Amino acid sequence: MNQDYLRSKYEAGLDYDAYLATGNDNQRQSWQGIYDRAMLADAQQTLVKSFTRTMHVIGLSGIWCGDCVQQLPLVQRIAEANPDRINIRYLDRDEHIDLQEKVKINGGNRVPVLLFMAEDFEPLGWFGDRTLARYRAVAARQLGPSCPLPGAPVPEDELQATLQDWVDQFERAHLILRVSPRLRKKHGD
Repeated sequence: MNQDYLRSKYEAGLDYDAYLATGNDNQRQSWQGIYDRAMLADAQQTLVKSFTRTMHVIGLSGIWCGDCVQQLPLVQRIAEANPDRINIRYLDRDEHIDLQEKVKINGGNRVPVLLFMAEDFEPLGWFGDRTLARYRAVAARQLGPSCPLPGAPVPEDELQATLQDWVDQFERAHLILRVSPRLRKKHGD
């Protein structure tokens, strides 16, 4: 994945509202329900607002995907906390299978996957399909005595822990950008 490829994928992406518009009413309501609950804590807001390097992010997703519903509205809230530095676009996994093939997880086409890039689309890395908090919650449900029905509500502690996991990934990407010798030379810092 080189800069030109990633730039072209980013440019093909949709902003959050346009991406949501690709879904049906039930899908949009599910995404909106999580988005409405996702509020960054003051410390998270302060951290994300302190980012000084521009990053481009591709959110590879499926509007139908339960993990995407429960995580990408959180990611959008993070991006909205610093829109001058975090530029995110969303792509449908099935429409961009060539990109999906490059970011398989454990041999599978998993979503969501976020691809982090520098201001010039130099790749920083990618992360997905579930954060550690999500995996802990899923494991507790699936490996325990019972598992919930599809569409079961997301407990608030799980939502907040997942939000923190994503904040950590954005902070990681920003710190990679901040300590990059290439970018420090370019920006004189």
